[in-house]
Amino acid sequence: MRYTEALSTHTSKSANKTLRNTYGLLSLTLLFSAFTAGMSLAFNLPHPGLIITLVGFYGLLFLTHKFKNSALGILFVFALTGFMGITLGPILNAYLSMTNGASLIMSALAITGLSFLGLSAYALVSKKDFSFLNGFITVGFFVLLFAVIAGIFVQMPALQIFISAGFALFSAAIILLQTSQIINGGETNYIMATVNLYVSLYNMFLSVLSLLGMANDD
Repeated sequence: MRYTEALSTHTSKSANKTLRNTYGLLSLTLLFSAFTAGMSLAFNLPHPGLIITLVGFYGLLFLTHKFKNSALGILFVFALTGFMGITLGPILNAYLSMTNGASLIMSALAITGLSFLGLSAYALVSKKDFSFLNGFITVGFFVLLFAVIAGIFVQMPALQIFISAGFALFSAAIILLQTSQIINGGETNYIMATVNLYVSLYNMFLSVLSLLGMANDD
C-alpha cells in the first residue's frame, strides 16, 4: 500500500515537472516564432514553397526527435519553431494586404489562444484519460491527407472549408491528448510534448484564419 502511494506521488511530481517544463518551453518557442514571423513580415520575405517547407519541417522534426534527451534537442526545437515562424510571415503578409486582414489575424489569434486555454484547462481539471482519441487522430490524419491531395487537383470551396475545419478539430484533439498524457504520466519528454503542442497551435491558427477569410469572402 505504501509502495503504491509512493509510486503515485512520484508519478504526480514527475508529471507536474514535465508540465511546467513543457509550458515554459512552449511559451518561449511561441515568442521566438512570433519574432521570426515578424522579421519575415518586416523584410517581406517570399514563401519558401511547399517542398522547402516540408523538407525543413520534417528535417528539423527528425533532428529534434533524435536529440530529444539532450540539450541539442532544445536547440532544434527553437530552430523548428523559428523556421515555421518564417513560413508564417508571408501568409500573414497576404492577409494584411486585405482590407480587414489585421482584424482577421487578431480574431484568429484570439480564438486559437482561448481554445488552447480552454482545452488545456479541461484536461488539467478533469484529469481524464483521452487516449481514446488515438483512433480518431489516426483516421483523421489520413482523411485530411487525402483531402489535401485532392484539394491540389480540385479547387472546391466546400473542400477547402472541410480541410480547414478538419485541421482545427484535429489540432484540438491532439492538444487534449497531449495534455492528458503529460498529467497522467504517459509523456515524460517535455521537448517532444512542446513540439506536439506548438504544431497543433500553428495548424489551428492557420485553419481558423482560413475559415475566417473564407467567411469574409477573402
